[in-house]
Amino acid sequence: MKIVAGLGNPGAEYASTPHSVGFEVVDAIASTAGVEWAEKKQYKCLWTRVSIAGEDSILVKPQTYMNLSGESLSSIVRYHNVQLSDLIVVQDDIDLSLGRLRIRTGGSCGGHNGIRNIIERLGAGNFVRVKIGVGKKKGENVISHVLGKFDPPSRAIMDITVAAAVKAVVAIVRDGPQKAMNLFNGFDAANPQSDQ
Repeated sequence: MKIVAGLGNPGAEYASTPHSVGFEVVDAIASTAGVEWAEKKQYKCLWTRVSIAGEDSILVKPQTYMNLSGESLSSIVRYHNVQLSDLIVVQDDIDLSLGRLRIRTGGSCGGHNGIRNIIERLGAGNFVRVKIGVGKKKGENVISHVLGKFDPPSRAIMDITVAAAVKAVVAIVRDGPQKAMNLFNGFDAANPQSDQ
């Protein structure tokens, strides 16, 4: 079993913001599979079951707000006795330019408070991350950027990136993270001529 968690903030005011692109990816997977989200209060999340590349998987959207994402995910991981290597977390990353993707296995939180909380609650960081580049202009306030709405050109780039991130999740489940890295770590929706 795989657990695929998209990170974000609940509420309409946070939709289509850089900090909630993880939600967009798991929403797209659920929509393609034709499944509905269900509230799981005991896990503080919305979740649904899908088959990804033939593997039984749980999609999760923590409803704790970003900085407490680990409260939700640690409960689910422990209840289902899932290995951390079978947890895939989809997150935004301000250090990647808009439209880039990067898959990592393990490592630090990289300054991302949602990932920091997940590592703290799980006691380890050796899960798979799909990082979605949301960029940030030099000198721009981080909070204003990640909680602000995409402008139309950025939204168009992000739509392409979210679709690629869905394919990246499928590749991770089907072929493992190393092969998926080779396929997607050069992806750049803002520069389609780059090696992909």
